[in-house]
Amino acid sequence: MTTPPRALPSAAAQQTSFHGLSQITSSLYIGNGVVANSKVILSSNHITTVINVSVEVVNTFFENIQYLQVPVADTPSSCLYDFFDPIADHIHSVEMKQGRTLLHCAAGVSRSAALCLAYLMKYHSMSLLDAHTWAKSCRPIIRPNNGFWEQLIRYEFKLFSKNTVHMINSPVGVIPDVYEKEVLSMVPD
Repeated sequence: MTTPPRALPSAAAQQTSFHGLSQITSSLYIGNGVVANSKVILSSNHITTVINVSVEVVNTFFENIQYLQVPVADTPSSCLYDFFDPIADHIHSVEMKQGRTLLHCAAGVSRSAALCLAYLMKYHSMSLLDAHTWAKSCRPIIRPNNGFWEQLIRYEFKLFSKNTVHMINSPVGVIPDVYEKEVLSMVPD
């Protein structure tokens, strides 16, 4: 695995709530719609930009925070690919200004996680497999839907001309191979 993005001090120092707010890098967090609307959480974590990757969560707009909307539904047929570069570029530009970004959807599991993985690939030169491993270690509940995985696989190939994650057939249908052991452990012999 490549070097983690600006390694975080320790799990204790992160004060991570897996369902609420999770720190991915020194300047990037993933959260759910509830934390995105908490002035206390946003200010205590010095969030300067909130990126809402949903159609159903309405943000409360707080002073001195920039808001972006990525109106995508959490369905395998939704196109998130076109947002990979512009959102990764925006997260990077916020970091370059010493700001912090909260990337959120409804639960902080699929849409925001997929955009986070795209950012880690583009700006931290991580393979898709390494980006997923890192993000999952920071936020264990991430699980982009299969359509987003297919788009991430295509994006990884665009960036690096190779793939580290593949869609495979399984007893429950086509899945990314990162879930193969998990699925096989749930299927009776």
